[in-house]
Amino acid sequence: MVRLALLLVTVSMLPLDASAADAPASSAAATVRVMSFNIRYGTAKDGEDHWDKRKDFLVDTIRAYKPDLLGMQEVLAEQADFLQERLGDYGFAGAGRDDGKRKGEFSPVMWRKDRFELLAHGTWWLSPTPETVGSKGWDAALPRIVTWARLKDRTGGTTILWFNTHWDHVGNTARVESGKLMRKLMEDNRGDPNLPTIVTGDFNSTEDTPQYRSLTVGDGTGFKLIDAYRETHPQRRSDEASFNGFKGTKEGSRIDWILHSEQWVATNAAIDRTEKDGHTPSDHYPVTAEVRLRK
Repeated sequence: MVRLALLLVTVSMLPLDASAADAPASSAAATVRVMSFNIRYGTAKDGEDHWDKRKDFLVDTIRAYKPDLLGMQEVLAEQADFLQERLGDYGFAGAGRDDGKRKGEFSPVMWRKDRFELLAHGTWWLSPTPETVGSKGWDAALPRIVTWARLKDRTGGTTILWFNTHWDHVGNTARVESGKLMRKLMEDNRGDPNLPTIVTGDFNSTEDTPQYRSLTVGDGTGFKLIDAYRETHPQRRSDEASFNGFKGTKEGSRIDWILHSEQWVATNAAIDRTEKDGHTPSDHYPVTAEVRLRK
């Protein structure tokens, strides 16, 4: 059993600049605005869609939604530095998947500091040895991680648990086992069975897969995770793609999800298809959800 406190030493807290930007307008105290965003790693040879040409647009897209919680994927250290500078009113937690510090892609979490207080955070590797830094699991092509954070809502004192992840793009067994492992880690570390929990990420999986069911159904015991998008859009459509490949693709299924425990109810969810002059801020659309605690 891996407990949250064990992994505190595997993360690095990068510097914050609280004066870098004005704080976004507060949403209703009962509502939490969540965004999950694969921002595409900054060294990719993407031509007109290279990071340097779209990074300001990406920050503008985040600012336009004003998330309280922002989970990201494919973030390199230099991108993490840029985001913290430009989103200085947000806290940051995350670590590079290769060394638990700055090497390799992060799956970081950011939160509005005027809304949430960070209580604890850490990183696990999606492998049979999740506490082993840099470990690669099953048939995965690369090390994969999940970043966790425990936050206290300043508006009402509620503590929440948040997992943000990026599953492997090659190994199907790795994706299946990652779903099982994440559910076990959540079940082992929630403590209070009524602890409100949020899960964000790029899962490289659709809702037709066993790994999706591992998180949303499990083995029929334990707590339930609910897909915020499907909760608010019960009728499945053919144009729900969340990966666009910088081509504006809409046809297809979501591989980026926002899930929540039963303590929450989703009141809205969307695939943000913001574009400018024929370009999108990333090769994934950010996905968003508004959730509130059940009374």
